[in-house]
Amino acid sequence: MTSVEQAMPLEFSDAAAMRVHALIAEEENDQLKLRVFITGGGCSGFQYGFTFDDKTNADDFKIERNGVALVVDPMSLQYLMGGVVDYEEGLQGARFFVSNPNATSTCGCGSSFSV
Repeated sequence: MTSVEQAMPLEFSDAAAMRVHALIAEEENDQLKLRVFITGGGCSGFQYGFTFDDKTNADDFKIERNGVALVVDPMSLQYLMGGVVDYEEGLQGARFFVSNPNATSTCGCGSSFSV
């Protein structure tokens, strides 16, 4: 890891970037970016959200990896600091997820958390 990557407030894994790249290719829209956001709700208080967005707001935090981008709004970023946006495929299916060091507890499926 380079010193630039260590200074990043949020990481975007190679696995997640590769999956985003494949999904964008299927959509045939190279303007799409993976947007990660936090909303209130879920069984633990806050919930992670993932969507594709073709716009980037002026105050969005942006990470580019393997030719694709991840964007996060400033309000959500404060809850994700030090985390890693990743992707996995397993017996329970495929999913994007966040390894979040700020979460004091999470639900069983990992889609919601509390701080």
